[in-house]
Order: sequence, then C-alpha cells, then structure tokens
Amino acid sequence: MPSAFVVQPRATGRAAEPGPGPGAAGAGSPAFAPVVALRPDAHARATDSLIRPPDTCFAPTARFVPPPRRTDAGQGEPPPETERPSETERAVATRLAQPRHPLLQPLAEFLDDPAVTDIFINGATGLFVDRGDGPRRVERWRAGESHVRELAVALIALGDRHIDDASPAVDVRLDGGLRVHAVLPPVAVDGTTISLRVPRMVRPSLGDLELAGTVTAAARTMLEGFIRARENVLVTGAAGAGKTTLLAALLAAVGPNERIVTIEDVAELTLEHPHHVRLEARQANLEGAGAIGLARLLKEALRMRPDRLVVGECRGEEVRELLSALNTGHDGGAGTVHANSIHDVPARLEALGALAGLDDLALARQVASAIGYVLHVERDAAGKRRLAGIGRPVVTVAGRLAMEDVACPT
Repeated sequence: MPSAFVVQPRATGRAAEPGPGPGAAGAGSPAFAPVVALRPDAHARATDSLIRPPDTCFAPTARFVPPPRRTDAGQGEPPPETERPSETERAVATRLAQPRHPLLQPLAEFLDDPAVTDIFINGATGLFVDRGDGPRRVERWRAGESHVRELAVALIALGDRHIDDASPAVDVRLDGGLRVHAVLPPVAVDGTTISLRVPRMVRPSLGDLELAGTVTAAARTMLEGFIRARENVLVTGAAGAGKTTLLAALLAAVGPNERIVTIEDVAELTLEHPHHVRLEARQANLEGAGAIGLARLLKEALRMRPDRLVVGECRGEEVRELLSALNTGHDGGAGTVHANSIHDVPARLEALGALAGLDDLALARQVASAIGYVLHVERDAAGKRRLAGIGRPVVTVAGRLAMEDVACPT
C-alpha cells in the first residue's frame, strides 16, 4: 500500500494553499507551507486515526482567554494584579495563537501544557509524557507501528530532512523550536521511536530558578556576580538535568547593551535579551555536501564581534576553538558539557580534547586559563533540578586537569 505521505518542495514566495480533505484549513484559517503534503484519502488517518482511533477519547485542550480590561467610569484603569494573566498564561495564549501543522494536532493537548518538557512515542508500545517528574504513560493513547513510522517520516520531513532505512536516526528542529528525534527499526529494536523536546513557554530568569528551588538565594547572588565579572563558565550535567535552562537564565542577566552570539547543534537557547544572535549547525544533504559544523560556526562567530560567545554543547573538536577564543580576550563566554559529576568533567574534557588533537597537558592549561567556574546541575529521582556543585579548573603537579571544589552557598 502506498505511503500516506508525499514529500514536496517547500513553497517559496507565498504560503502553500491548504490541501483538500476533512482536515484542511477553512476560510480565514492560517495557511501552512508544509514540506509534507497529505494525500486526500489519507488526511484523516494521518491527523486523527493515525493516533486517535474512534474508540479513543482525548480531553479537549484547555484554552486560556485573557480577562477583559475594565474601564470603570470610563477611566480605562488596568485590572488589579489578581485579574491580570500570569506570565505562564500569556505564554500559553501566545503558543495557542500560533498556527500548528495538522500532523502535530493529535499531540496538541501535551504541546499546549506548560508543564510538559518531553514527549516520547515508543512505537506501538505507547506514549509517555514528562512534566518534570519523569515520563508517565498516557493510557488512552493507541497507535500501530506503521502509523508511528509514518508520523516519524512526516515530522522529519517538516524539518527539511529525510529519514529512511539508509539514514535511520535523524534529529531536526521544527518551526517554533520543537525538537524532534526519530529512530527507525531495526536500529530501534522495539519499533519506531520518536522523542520530542518541547520548548519552554516561559523563559526563566535566575529569580525564577530561585523560586523553583534550583538555586538558593545565596547561589543566585554568586551567579549574578559571575556575570558582572564576565567570568567564563561551563555548565555541566547529565541529559535533561537542566543545563540549557540554567545557561539561558545566566545569559538573561547579561546587560542589554551586550551582543550575545550562541552556537548550537540544534538551536534550543531562547533568551530574554534584546541582542541575541543564534547560529545553528547544518548537516549534510543526501549527496553528503553542505554540512556546517560547530567548529566552523565558531570561527564565523568570532568575526561577528560578540561580547558573549556561547556554545550550546561541546561534544567534539569545537572544544579547541572555544578554548582558543576564550583565551584570546573573549571573556564572559559560556558552554555546556555532558558529565555525571563535577569531578568527572576533567575526564570528559580530555576525551573531547583528544578528538580535537589536544593532549592532556595542553588541554589542562587551556581549560584552567579559559574557564573560570564550572557549574554542575543534577536532576533527582523526583524530577527536581538543582545546582549541585561549583568548581574551578586547576592544573595538578603532574600537569593534568582537575576540579577544585568551590563552596556552593546554601
């Protein structure tokens, strides 16, 4: 049976016309310019029975409507604080107002939930949603393996990429910041796996992290001091520990007259800052050409006169360019690295340095000179994220890199 999805070139110059079928946008609806077009006979199955068969009932997505402004006695006075929508409510309303591709409509209930951070579809096994307390199964979800595979192919195509048996694992970022990672069988042994990282609706500040218990009041004061002193910082932690969240909060505290340039493999950093330039790596096309890696982007960023140079995550040879930049007058920079603990950071950096052709002795001196502080974040069994430790890179008598603990204020 032919696939339900057909890959078409992206429309240029104007938005694509809505496709036919029961799921097509009506008059007055925002037009989409999708890379993936649905065949008329498969539209309903892709957007409804694909993952919501008739016997499956989903609760309607909650919609936030801001309260009307009061104009008592014609004075036009703003409503009291208790009647004003919160920042989260305003963010929800903004996201709900944005057009969404029909392929994502079955997931709207979770994408519109401000507490959701990740969505996982494990083939026909089920759907899991993480609201900060660990992945929880959605019992009412039903989907067959063929449907999940079609969804994965279509979502990856929306990000201008291609996934098939020859390229069974692909990572893309969709419009709006939604990050999609998909793996096809037989690499995914139990069926097609889709992982979605949902962008935060609210961009947290250090004050927000203090209220959430991620940092203490004293630790917040110390971190703000690092920003004012233009210290180069490295944020470390395991996957999902909150590295990007802490880094975004730190950069939000940077003065508005400074130019921040961020470089990421997949752009995730969104900052509350008026002068933020985002650069994103590009993978090779089907012919194997056109790739632009983080190391190349770092070289380009140095020509953009950044006041703050940030690498979203160091995972290869780009660590050499970052250390070189931070050692040549580009202070106030930052980056993130995966590490299990603050004392595992030296071994992790040595492994990255080896990929860049740096031996352990050269790396130790580069890191100790370039990085002022290392901030390690952890996520406990209950899903709570916290700043677990602060360290300072030092060079041992043997010339190797080590971490010196810095008292973390409580």
